[in-house]
Parts: sequence; structure tokens; C-alpha cells
Amino acid sequence: MKIIFASNNKNKVQEIQNQVPKTIQIVTLDEIGCTEDIAETGTTLEENAIIKANYVTKKYGFPCFADDTGLEINALNGEPGVYSARYAGEDKNADKNMDSVLEKLGISTNRKAQFKTVIALNINNQQHLFTGIVEGEIRNEKTGTNGFGYDPIFEPENLGKTFAEMSLEEKNKLSHRGRAVAQLIKFLSEITQ
Repeated sequence: MKIIFASNNKNKVQEIQNQVPKTIQIVTLDEIGCTEDIAETGTTLEENAIIKANYVTKKYGFPCFADDTGLEINALNGEPGVYSARYAGEDKNADKNMDSVLEKLGISTNRKAQFKTVIALNINNQQHLFTGIVEGEIRNEKTGTNGFGYDPIFEPENLGKTFAEMSLEEKNKLSHRGRAVAQLIKFLSEITQ
């Protein structure tokens, strides 16, 4: 089965390609000639995932899935949330985003946070949503060089290391995206048997 992943984020594409069975081929936006930047105008992660999936399905006619992910920090009333990628500006600079979070948290002792991923799948003229959540906390400083985005400051489930200190395989086993993708794969496997 071929399915479009509506993302230009090469890190996300790699993470998901490492998880899907060989019977599912992930096709990128580049491969179908979709070079436009799909505007994420939603106010929730669900809305943004749906906007991207619907855009590709309507314009190109392929089965498609899209995701949106946000870091939700308790002490910041759920920020950066849906604005995670551009929290410190439209240039989507991960270092600036992390610096902004650390500055706003300051010396707060409430470091609880969660990563949430929502996947919208359009297939067989139906839409399905899958959600993955991993709880954790925000570190006081960046550690680790793997991963991307907020990985160097997010420690999942009291494991003693950030996502950026884990291998891709370790991260995929427990990450928010990994959990949502596992649901997606299970669903696709069931409908293609």
C-alpha cells in the first residue's frame, strides 16, 4: 500500500518510515510534486492535522495522513501547544523555541509537560484520527544531540534522559508520535488484510 505523508519535515518522515512494515510505503510530498507550504491555520492540533490531510487528498486524490504535534507545559497554561514550531517566531528555529520556553519557565518548580501528536488519515473516503501522548517534564537546560525540536529539553516519563539523549529506536518506542503511528499502522494493517 502506498500512502502520502503530508509533511516536509524530513525528521518526521524518517521516524515514521522506520516504524511502518514493508507492506506500507510512505510517499513524501516531494515525491508527488507538492512543493507548496500548507498553511496550518487551525487553533488545535486536530484542526491542523485535518487541514493538511484534506489539502493533499483534495488536490492530489491520494490516501493521505498528516500530523501535528505540540508540547504542552502545565506552568505555561498549555503553551506552546499548537504554536510549538513557531513559538519564538515564524522562522521555526528550534533553539530559539527552547530558549523561549526555558526563559518563560524560569525557576518554576512545576516542570510537568506532555507531548501530544494527532494524526489525521484520509482513506477510502473516510477520515480517522489517532492521538499519542507522552508525559514528562522540562529540563533546566538542553542535553543530548539526537532528535529535533524540543527533544533536548524534554525528559519523558522520569527516564533520566531527554529524547535527544536516546537513539531513534528508543524514542520511537515511547514517543507521542510513535504511539500515534502505532495506532495508524494497526488500523492500516487491519484494512489491508
